[in-house]
Amino acid sequence: MRVALTFAVLVARPLLADCPPPPDHSAALAGLMALVQAAETETEAREIGNRMWVFWADAPDDQAQAILDRGMTRRAGYDFLGAIREFDTLIAYCPDYAEGYNQRAFVHYLRQDFTAALADLDRALARSPDHIAALSGRALSLYALGRIEEARGSLARALALNPWLPERGLAAPGGPLAPQGEDI
Repeated sequence: MRVALTFAVLVARPLLADCPPPPDHSAALAGLMALVQAAETETEAREIGNRMWVFWADAPDDQAQAILDRGMTRRAGYDFLGAIREFDTLIAYCPDYAEGYNQRAFVHYLRQDFTAALADLDRALARSPDHIAALSGRALSLYALGRIEEARGSLARALALNPWLPERGLAAPGGPLAPQGEDI
């Protein structure tokens, strides 16, 4: 099955033009991260987080955007294999675009293939080190794999960027990813 998917991506590759570089939204995202760190309520933080997603999900061109959108629609419809095919195509077309890896990782996570999710999250973070969702997803994947100390580190990094993440409860005192020595 994986060979067929790889073949399909390789066959489709010549049909796609060269992908331009991903848009650089680092300044805007840094500003939003500063805002979310200063947020006073969860509602305010959620709205700022939604604004971050606009930038992360801004694909390099219309073709990449269409592929990303199809993959996200398939994932939302629980067509996980179809979503993976779309994200495989996106990654083959735009290998420098972090969100392709992050979205494919999310599908792997939903399928409970935590090792594959972790590999894609590491690829996303290599391209976008402050991608809060990828850091959080990495923490959850590591936790699912029983790699607790690494999970703590990833979650701590994500929470430093956005202290309002829903996963913050995992790092609260008594939580499974609370810093050692802070258990109840």
